[in-house]
Amino acid sequence: MQRSPVNPWPWSLNVGYNQAEVISDVSRQVICAGQTSVDENGAPQHAGDMRAQIALALDNLEAVLAGADMDLSNVINLRVYATDVDAALANFDLMGMRFGPHQVAPPMTLLGVNRFALPDLMFEIEAVAAA
Repeated sequence: MQRSPVNPWPWSLNVGYNQAEVISDVSRQVICAGQTSVDENGAPQHAGDMRAQIALALDNLEAVLAGADMDLSNVINLRVYATDVDAALANFDLMGMRFGPHQVAPPMTLLGVNRFALPDLMFEIEAVAAA
């Protein structure tokens, strides 16, 4: 897989994502369902703790990708949802800590939502990956 970033303006690089990426030479694609702060039984974890919820959602995303023989370096698009956008942004260093070592900055959208299916959840991350 080849990735070519498209950034007509550099500001998004300062917050960790490309405006677009041209993806070529892809042999397979994985579309991940939204990952949240739940345990292996689907029970919500870390009620009221945005940082811990983001960390566990990322752990769960990495587990799903590993099940498809991929990792965060394969992610080509992210959609992030939060019940408190300011709290999510205050903890977005976790995203950089996870994606930074892979040297990728996939295009991303962050949206504020009223609530999730399980009321204690505050953060959800969807990903598209390719190899």
